[in-house]
Amino acid sequence: MTDSDVKALNDLTASPHNIHAERILILDFGSQYTQLIARRVRETGVYCEIRPYDMTQAAVDDFAPNGIILSGGPESVTRDDTHRAPPHIFELGVPILGICYGMQTMAIQLGGKVEGSDEQEFGYARVNVQSEGKLLTDIEDGTDASGRYLDVWMSHGDKVVALPDGFTKLASTETTEFAAMCDESRGFYGVQFHPEVNHTLQGELIMQRFLKDICGCECLWTPANIVDDIITQVREQVGDKRVILGLSGGVDSSVVAALLSRAIGNQLTCVFVNNGLLRLNEADQVIELLGKGSSNVFDLEIITVDAEEKFLTRLAGVSDPEEKRKIIGNTFIDVFDEESAKIEHADFLAQGTIYPDVIESAGNKDGKAHVIKSHHNVGGLPDYMKLTLVEPLRELFKDEVRKIGLELGLTHEIVFRHPFPGPGLGVRILGPVSKEFADLLRQADHIFIEELRAADLYDKTSQAFAVFLPVKSVGVVGDARRYEYVIALRAVETIDFMTARWAHLPYEFLERVSTRIINEISGISRVTYDISSKPPATIEWE
Repeated sequence: MTDSDVKALNDLTASPHNIHAERILILDFGSQYTQLIARRVRETGVYCEIRPYDMTQAAVDDFAPNGIILSGGPESVTRDDTHRAPPHIFELGVPILGICYGMQTMAIQLGGKVEGSDEQEFGYARVNVQSEGKLLTDIEDGTDASGRYLDVWMSHGDKVVALPDGFTKLASTETTEFAAMCDESRGFYGVQFHPEVNHTLQGELIMQRFLKDICGCECLWTPANIVDDIITQVREQVGDKRVILGLSGGVDSSVVAALLSRAIGNQLTCVFVNNGLLRLNEADQVIELLGKGSSNVFDLEIITVDAEEKFLTRLAGVSDPEEKRKIIGNTFIDVFDEESAKIEHADFLAQGTIYPDVIESAGNKDGKAHVIKSHHNVGGLPDYMKLTLVEPLRELFKDEVRKIGLELGLTHEIVFRHPFPGPGLGVRILGPVSKEFADLLRQADHIFIEELRAADLYDKTSQAFAVFLPVKSVGVVGDARRYEYVIALRAVETIDFMTARWAHLPYEFLERVSTRIINEISGISRVTYDISSKPPATIEWE
């Protein structure tokens, strides 16, 4: 890339907006929906961050929010030892929206009263709107004898029974007199229901009303602006140094490759590692879609490394899923360390870490989350490794990653490819990993995905894959008895991958997939279908 090319690219991608200038602070009281609140805010086009409920005054002042949202939570605000919002936020002069527990703590901290309810509300509820407060003006699902109403989602046992001074009632239900409240003069609002969930039909409009009309945000958090901002940050961080990217062909690493290609051009070298735990024909597909000479506009330089023997040797006999993840992650690092030594001026290692990875690994700086499972690309690099991490997607949700992938010009096939875990088949083979098990699983997974595409079901599921179970089951083929392994099929539907429902695939389809797997793969005698939702299960089995 010539100097003139670099200047032209800089001019082309220079962001005219500071996309972090408008920001909403979400204080987390432990709700299962807190991440969903953040997604709804960002979908409206406003940047937000989630911080713990006990954020210090200095940290809040430094954040300088345009508005604050208090999340729900599992505790009872009626107890003296449960969580409270930092008192100083009510003196900042910015709008505040309390949701469920957030409304209750706002009420009790400002002089109102909250009590346990004899009739708890969980699930669908009808809220009657009784005031023209700014938050709910002209928003309704219909009218009845009581006037305007909203169909909403409730999840609470306590309720506000007396409003603080200066507050008025916005809405009620048959069992909750104060289902929404406001102090228009200070811009304080509380809703007992959850506007962030899809079951609240006008929830998106309510969130937009708070963010745009009440907080005055212009909505600068758009795919185009995000791309420009990331490119600017990458150039500032990397300078004229070389970056190595572990390219898997999945959505996240492909979007990182596209971003870095746009930002630094031929300073990027992609390394594709065959760890022996890939999907069928994975390496060939990645080169075809993204490599030099491909039809893709990025024409990336990709080095392929065959490390199958190294990975499988280190994994031999290891059953614990966390230990397997750590071995795979550490081996990846070792491979990249070896490759970086061969590439002149390689100072950075890029990774496709996204926000859910950080959340599930409790890798956020506030340390409030519980560890569900560790991720190979979260947590930094060992001291002996000379490379510095570049993680341009670290604050983005999966849907945001897909949107900026399309913005960058990646094909639909790449951007909407189902997620594939960093440890690959290593966490889809339960128990010890071997080449035999990986080969059987690869074939079964390929048949499942092939049939999903043929039935036009692939894009209707969010993630689908096969799992190898280390147990044997009796089967009969012809007149011969077979005692062979079991495959489980998993398919889910989800918006944010924080919660998911098992995909209700047609029985005839499942029968066809099962028949093909058992008939075409020697070593498999039985196929099952996983109908667990998240929570309580996770999407992956390990």
